[in-house]
Amino acid sequence: MPIQIDLLAAEPAALGESPLWDHRNARLWWVDALAGRLRSSDDEGRDPAEWRFDRPVGSIGLCDDGLILAQADNFCRFDPASGATRLVARPAMEPATRLNDGKADRDGRFLAASMRAGEDGGVGSLFRLDADGGCERIEHGMAIGNALCFSPAGDLMYFADSMEGLLRRYRYDRDTGAIGPCEVLADCREQGSGPDGATVDSEGRIWVALVLAQAIACYDAQGRHLRTIAMPVPYPSCPAFGGPALDTLYVTTIANSGHRLVADHPDAGRIVAVRGLDALGLAEGVYR
Repeated sequence: MPIQIDLLAAEPAALGESPLWDHRNARLWWVDALAGRLRSSDDEGRDPAEWRFDRPVGSIGLCDDGLILAQADNFCRFDPASGATRLVARPAMEPATRLNDGKADRDGRFLAASMRAGEDGGVGSLFRLDADGGCERIEHGMAIGNALCFSPAGDLMYFADSMEGLLRRYRYDRDTGAIGPCEVLADCREQGSGPDGATVDSEGRIWVALVLAQAIACYDAQGRHLRTIAMPVPYPSCPAFGGPALDTLYVTTIANSGHRLVADHPDAGRIVAVRGLDALGLAEGVYR
């Protein structure tokens, strides 16, 4: 089957991030991060819905009664039916940082990384939100934490500092959420860009947004580069598998990141849908 690349009908975002397929309700979710806008549609970008918040939303995840949001400085639950939010935790963050990329693990926790606006300085952290609302810093020292995702078995965590350019791998203790020592899995700069968001397919391959190379790269679990898929618009930010069969790769893109990345392409900020990759995703984890 040849690769088919389309743009969804949904309205473009300034800083599109955190695509998320809700397999329970057959809905695609994503955020316009700095604008504090949460969006949803069907698998083709139709039947749109939107909610606005008074602060940036860096990433989102499924939870047992709606969504979990990593807002600028807190984690909160969100009920799409009522539009209500409920604070869960405020991580101990460095000044002038905000929460960015996040993902639920396969055992009911939610993790999110922080970054400093403007991208300078290694003061970002990776936080783990546990089911009881406890929040722990488990990694520190990155400028822009990104590419957070988990192996199919849930025993490996992938993570990156976009400014460093390396895709990292950590052993992940599914019982406690503790991480092992950092290993370098791949140097994404060899493909033309540091890593942005990432996801894992059912065979354990890692699909990484190469934001500066206008492409998605695929690596195997040993870090070998397998293929690169060119995107039709600049600045792809994060991929996620979705659709009824989990065989569509949805990719958010950036029109204006608020600092360095500004695109003049007419379709900048649109969501790209890639089909025919001969890859299937996994149902997203659920924060409990």
